[in-house]
Amino acid sequence: MISSAINASLDSAVTPFRKLSSNLTKKHINVLQINLGKRCNLACLHCHVSASPQRTEELSPKVCHQIIKLINHFPQIQVVDLTGGAPEMLYGFKPIVAAARAKGKQVIVRSNLTIYFEAGFSDIPEYCAQHQLKIVASLPCYLADNVDKMRGNGVFETSIRALQWLNHLGYGQAPNLILDLVYNPQLPVAEKFALAPQQVELERDYKMFLQEHFGICFNNLLTITNLPIGRTKLYLERRNLYKPYLYFLESHFNFSTVEHLMCRNQLSIDYLGNVYDCDFNQMANLPAKTRNNEILTVAKLLEAGNLDLINEIQTAPYCYGCTAGCGSSCGGALVES
Repeated sequence: MISSAINASLDSAVTPFRKLSSNLTKKHINVLQINLGKRCNLACLHCHVSASPQRTEELSPKVCHQIIKLINHFPQIQVVDLTGGAPEMLYGFKPIVAAARAKGKQVIVRSNLTIYFEAGFSDIPEYCAQHQLKIVASLPCYLADNVDKMRGNGVFETSIRALQWLNHLGYGQAPNLILDLVYNPQLPVAEKFALAPQQVELERDYKMFLQEHFGICFNNLLTITNLPIGRTKLYLERRNLYKPYLYFLESHFNFSTVEHLMCRNQLSIDYLGNVYDCDFNQMANLPAKTRNNEILTVAKLLEAGNLDLINEIQTAPYCYGCTAGCGSSCGGALVES
């Protein structure tokens, strides 16, 4: 295991992200992404959250109440994006959904699909359909072997059953039941790194394969780069690939992606009520700061009555992962080429 001191040295060997564009600034906030906790029924190899069934961290009633107050008091919030862990199994999932939908917000739930078959969660597909939640589901490849290597034995088969279930409910077909899939590249075994393929072309391949073999349809494929955080970072460190991977990402920096970075119009909130510029900064413990250099919390946002307290976005070398090639975000690629 590489020590934290050596890790810092490796990070510093990469050109500081902000050097490639002057200070990265926040735009008007319209997306609230909430990480409800780190408990999950899976422990995926590439998980930047390092979630697992053994994790116990999750939202408290107090923070849940504060988040609902945010949703109720700020009409500028257009999207409430729920993630985890497995968000469906964590405290606050249904109360936050109810509050957001009552205010007419779009609600995204980032699902691992397999949660539907765990005891106590078989109502989730129907619940999502009833409330017209947008489902963004992880399926890092359309081939069983690749998925199971990243996510665990049998996950591909279970995911296929879940997608068929969602299709039966109208997902991927009815205009108000959106089903998007997420592709992640396989983790490297040597210094032969690759960015995600062109999103449009890969989406076509996914749709053809899943329809032909399983009768599955979906709306959009989102390609997301594996950022060197959490288990991905540990995986790279064990193989002495962390530093080369950072260099690879930096070498593929694409300035045209910067305008579209997800961190610019969103706030990321953790289960403790702390505020970050994005989910990746959250997992790296790099908090958002106000113009006065104060660390932000949900309570401070409520006290100020203002979501737009951040001027400069906090950045780190892993930000090259979001700006390499066509770019990467929770909404997929940022530019076409």
